[in-house]
Amino acid sequence: MYRLLLCTALIASPAAAQTGFQDTSVIDRGVANFTGKPIGSEGGARAPVDARLKLASCAMVSMSWRAANHDSVVVSCTDPEWRVYVPVILAPTPISAPAAAAAPAPAKPQVVIKRGDPVMVEAGAPGFSITRDGVAMTDAVAGGRLLVDVDGVKKPIQAIALEPGHAAVPGFNL
Repeated sequence: MYRLLLCTALIASPAAAQTGFQDTSVIDRGVANFTGKPIGSEGGARAPVDARLKLASCAMVSMSWRAANHDSVVVSCTDPEWRVYVPVILAPTPISAPAAAAAPAPAKPQVVIKRGDPVMVEAGAPGFSITRDGVAMTDAVAGGRLLVDVDGVKKPIQAIALEPGHAAVPGFNL
């Protein structure tokens, strides 16, 4: 929820009246009042507003939070129109190591076909299927890809491991 606070105390200082520019130290004090924390502390402005800013003098500025997480204060003036964002030091977010330690590590998938195992490779579509016997050239988990050396084929074919000793050629519905 955004808080909107009109800071009537931020009236142009005598120095600002002489130069015609808004006194940035007045903005700093207003931000400190708005956040309830001094500059440089947690919940307060990270740093003072840059004194080199040449903002037109404003009789009354308004302040609000930029976002729900209160990461910066929006200081604005309606006449003349200008707006400055003042970053705020956020509290460090705690590392959720205890939650990660409480959750069990994901189980490592079991290898269903190992290198050197005999494998029946199947391909097919509605109405027909074909099978070939081969030897696994790589290890594979269920759903993982492996290379199978099939007799009579010059290069090994790629297949998807289904279960121990059984694989399917990708792209065919079985």
